[in-house]
Amino acid sequence: MSSLAWIDFDEAERQRAQRIMALFQERETRDELGLGAIRDSIADHLFPGTSTIQTRLRYMLFIPWLYRALEKREVPEAQLRTEARDTEIRLADALKAGGESNGIIGRDAGPRLQRLPSSVYWAGLGAWGIRVFPGSLDSLFVALRGRGRSRGASSGEDALAGAQTPTVWNPALPQMPGDLLEHAVFRLTTDEAQFLIDRLIASQPTALLTMLAREGIDADCDYIWTHPHLSAFPSAARRLVQHGEIFSHVMHGAALLYNLALSELRQRDDWIEDYRARLEAWSDELDTGAVRAWSLHDFWNVVEHPAHAVRPAAKRFVSEWRDLVLAGTEQVISAPAARRLVEERERRLKTSQSRYANHAVRDRWTGASGADRLSFRWAQAKSHLRDLAHAE
Repeated sequence: MSSLAWIDFDEAERQRAQRIMALFQERETRDELGLGAIRDSIADHLFPGTSTIQTRLRYMLFIPWLYRALEKREVPEAQLRTEARDTEIRLADALKAGGESNGIIGRDAGPRLQRLPSSVYWAGLGAWGIRVFPGSLDSLFVALRGRGRSRGASSGEDALAGAQTPTVWNPALPQMPGDLLEHAVFRLTTDEAQFLIDRLIASQPTALLTMLAREGIDADCDYIWTHPHLSAFPSAARRLVQHGEIFSHVMHGAALLYNLALSELRQRDDWIEDYRARLEAWSDELDTGAVRAWSLHDFWNVVEHPAHAVRPAAKRFVSEWRDLVLAGTEQVISAPAARRLVEERERRLKTSQSRYANHAVRDRWTGASGADRLSFRWAQAKSHLRDLAHAE
């Protein structure tokens, strides 16, 4: 079994490592061709604090409410961790009792739940300024129980440690409903919605998500570039959305070709037929004029994000694929250069785990890997905006 470990030099590195491990568990983050840093840079610019495994927005309040109550418990660290887990599992039962069915984290898993809501929303709580404690969830438990209170502080030094309670949550956090763990719903109150909007305005003032939340804009569209209010977006956001649309469409062809090649290696005629049809549709829909006018220099400048380093190899791959597309999309399906580019990219990234080279790995392939267009977490942002717009 593989494992990942790191030396805990400082909190920033610890959080970075935890973020990387979390990505492996997100269903839609499979990055077969090494485009993840570009994808996440765009998503974090447009919709900071979101992730593909978030469900409903009120979890941004559920977690602070539950943990603020637990912080008052005078118990050892191990017991506090157990109580925190039990409380989060009880929340799922309370949501079911409240009539909710969709979006409940742990709805079916119950006590077997592996990924708790707190770990799903922890980064977002920090990005939105709801959580002011700077560390990880693990370090919060250590900080709360490192004050000497649960050990019966008696000396002056221990008493001082006990008085240094860490500030964890924004002081404007709304009050928790008294019956939260018996009967909970996802619908926000107007005061709760306003608190969340205020936090976005204060912590992410330039994000498109903030503008849409502030204006109460709730639109049902599949991609952010098909949004009915696109023309009203701030110029910087509109520019990034336009870049994201072209990038998503152009690189979708590479993902489809990768899946087609694997289908051929697996000798699955049904999969081959499907991916050939999807590649033909991709070619028909692609606006080659827009691709030809697409400035990669401007694109790299716009997508640059401090949390994501886009490697030169990834930039070369995008540039070379774009050149092949401009040479003729109708030939991409069979052109040796296009297939070689995709294969070499995957082999370089996956090395011994390459599906081209490793028969055992390829035989476990189920027919689709990153085959959908990149949408930059718009589905999660759209859900959160709808929850804000329908507060009452």
